Amino acid sequence: MLLPSREHGAVKETLYQDLLGKQAMSARRHPLLIPALTALALLAALGSVTLGTVPLSPARILAVLTGGGDDVARAILIDLRLPRMLLGLIVGAMLGLSGAALQGYLRNPLAEPSVLGASNAAALGAVCALYFGLAHMHPFVLPALAILTSLTGIGALFLLAGPAESPLTLILAGIAISTLAGAGISLSLNLSPNPFAAMEIMSWLMGSLENRAYSHVWIALPCVTVGAALLIADGRTLDALTLGEDGAQALGIDLGKARLRLMLGVAIGVGGAVAVSGAIGFVGLIVPHLVRPLTDRSPSAILLPSMLGGAVLLTLADIGVRLIPTSSELKLGVLTALLGVPVFLIHLMRERRLW
Repeated sequence: MLLPSREHGAVKETLYQDLLGKQAMSARRHPLLIPALTALALLAALGSVTLGTVPLSPARILAVLTGGGDDVARAILIDLRLPRMLLGLIVGAMLGLSGAALQGYLRNPLAEPSVLGASNAAALGAVCALYFGLAHMHPFVLPALAILTSLTGIGALFLLAGPAESPLTLILAGIAISTLAGAGISLSLNLSPNPFAAMEIMSWLMGSLENRAYSHVWIALPCVTVGAALLIADGRTLDALTLGEDGAQALGIDLGKARLRLMLGVAIGVGGAVAVSGAIGFVGLIVPHLVRPLTDRSPSAILLPSMLGGAVLLTLADIGVRLIPTSSELKLGVLTALLGVPVFLIHLMRERRLW
């Protein structure tokens, strides 16, 4: 039933004041959260550059950082560890931010990029590049296909969901896209022409930042920048959706355009991140749950902390895979899964009544 314009304005004003009250409460709480996460990110970045399987003395590290040092130390720090550190921060930030944005938009504490099929679709593109040998033609072929299939998956998501704005419709359509992409990945492994190709595909699917170069940084950085900007711009929309879809529309939110920005942000950002790191799970799921108790739990208050927290978590995990004594380096996606499941279950038991 349509309300008279005066009553509609009163309802809109009431909802808007409620929303502003939540945002003001968010601004007052935990003023040290962002500075603390920023400091942790800087410490994690420093650790990523200075720690590794090859021990370097502080004197050799300092010599390289001041423009001198021997060639071996310079190659390890500048050519190997520095791009790896940058990618850990970039990829982790995108995964954490996309998880927080999706949990706020879908109002589902289990949402993460794979829910909409973006991660699996990007992984399918990368697997196709490996399966058909296209990845060996040029370093940019694999990430380009990963980003392209991620965008294709989001386009298919729009076609399946249609004009509906219901989060449930998007989740069901995303599950269909994700399942189809997963079937394509399994098929490529099943029909792999030789065991070496299958091993290469499996190694990529487990996720890693090993042997990455500055070219990978320049591939991921523009995609993550665009994706993050689109997601952060929807902070007010995510807060409005806590009042329900009708309440958000009463505040003047165009849900169709908001959904488009969210889908493009996830597809471009996660596609670029997955293209250079492989499939890394649980970061987008866990990080919002870790930072949520330190905020007022409004979606906009979780975005930036989740972005910083994701960067910290993935960079620390990448340090861990280098320092854990194994015959070959542990894959990053394996470690995040091993750490993520118990952490998530603990927080689920603590917070299940507070979401």
